[in-house]
Amino acid sequence: MATAPRKTPRKKSPPAATADAAPAKPRAKKPPRTPRSHHYHVYVIELSDEVWNVGRFRRANPDYQLGQPFVYVGMTGLDPDVRFDKHKAGIQSNVYVQKWGVRLLPGLYAMYNPMPYEGARDMEVELGIALRELGYGVWQA
Repeated sequence: MATAPRKTPRKKSPPAATADAAPAKPRAKKPPRTPRSHHYHVYVIELSDEVWNVGRFRRANPDYQLGQPFVYVGMTGLDPDVRFDKHKAGIQSNVYVQKWGVRLLPGLYAMYNPMPYEGARDMEVELGIALRELGYGVWQA
């Protein structure tokens, strides 16, 4: 028993524009998209003053200047706020951030983000060096 091929309904074409119809609006330009590869971020987290009581942290910062903040510098493929929350929750966290992390310091890193992986990896190191030169107590993992 042979079956007849199924007929698909034809798509209706849009009505032709008439002289009375209003002209179509031009499409609004979308802002340029950031390439998918540029989704990495560097971030800086302020650490509590209590971290100075840890010998390993003190030895890593021999040039610390009294009065400057203590910070953790990192990089992530996530939003820095999400990454900070994960640190505090103990998910792939750094012990200094988990115990003594206070808040993000976006004024120190926001102008660099987002960037490609290689750029974020290099910027994490450069940012840590620059903050150490300013007398900050810095920890990097």
